[in-house]
Amino acid sequence: LQVLRHEEFEEGCKATCNGPYDGKWSKTMVGYGPEDNHFVAELTYNYGIGEYRLGNDFLGITLVSSQAVSNAKKMGWPLKEVSTGIFEAEAPGGYKFYLENKEQLKQDPVVKVTLGVSNLQKSVNYWSGLLGMKIYEKDEEKQRALLGYADNQCKLELKAVGGAVDHGTAFGRIAFSCAKEELPNIEALMKKENQKILTPLVSLDTPGKATVQVIILADPDGHEICFVGDEAFRDLSKVDPNGDKLLDDAMAADNSDKWFAAQKMKKASA
Repeated sequence: LQVLRHEEFEEGCKATCNGPYDGKWSKTMVGYGPEDNHFVAELTYNYGIGEYRLGNDFLGITLVSSQAVSNAKKMGWPLKEVSTGIFEAEAPGGYKFYLENKEQLKQDPVVKVTLGVSNLQKSVNYWSGLLGMKIYEKDEEKQRALLGYADNQCKLELKAVGGAVDHGTAFGRIAFSCAKEELPNIEALMKKENQKILTPLVSLDTPGKATVQVIILADPDGHEICFVGDEAFRDLSKVDPNGDKLLDDAMAADNSDKWFAAQKMKKASA
């Protein structure tokens, strides 16, 4: 994965992009290519927050890459073969990655993102019926469904967890871009259907970059969904050739080793 851009913020996001924390934070976008045509992960770091309690809401990212499997084996990173040719790896924060041991796809190697749900049909009705996603697969026996907006994009997998969904304290969300003029329509639909709107249509500033309009929703299990105006987002999301350096400089200035030592906490390491 490549560092696509890195940004620092002095105070919490007014759309809670960094969770319910009001202090200094940063975000780093990482992916296999530009955000225009790749799934990208946003890594948020809240200064002074030593750990998060994970729930059962985010169940993992699946990607096709024999190189990732090879890299893990060379580094001695723990791998567990969960089915033929598919290995489970765990990031330092506890997040799960599923690596399919095949040659990396020329398009985006990220195949799907899996979210836990309490009621599969209710969630499918929301994501498909209200948000307009196409249903690619549905397996009642395994209590899972695969949805997406386009054949050549990363898919969303919904998987029943056999009970309530626990979001822990990490507070992630999934974001989609769409035409700016669609945002008021999405807001109006959610109001009409009495669905939860976490953040009504709002403009968000990024220092030195484009201002984007977003609306943030919550599905029946409280999964956060952000729709962002595509026009400004394309400007904001341009790959920054200085992204790696900005991230390295921020980590060098962080002094987190001293903070963790003062808190008598063990710092996670790769």
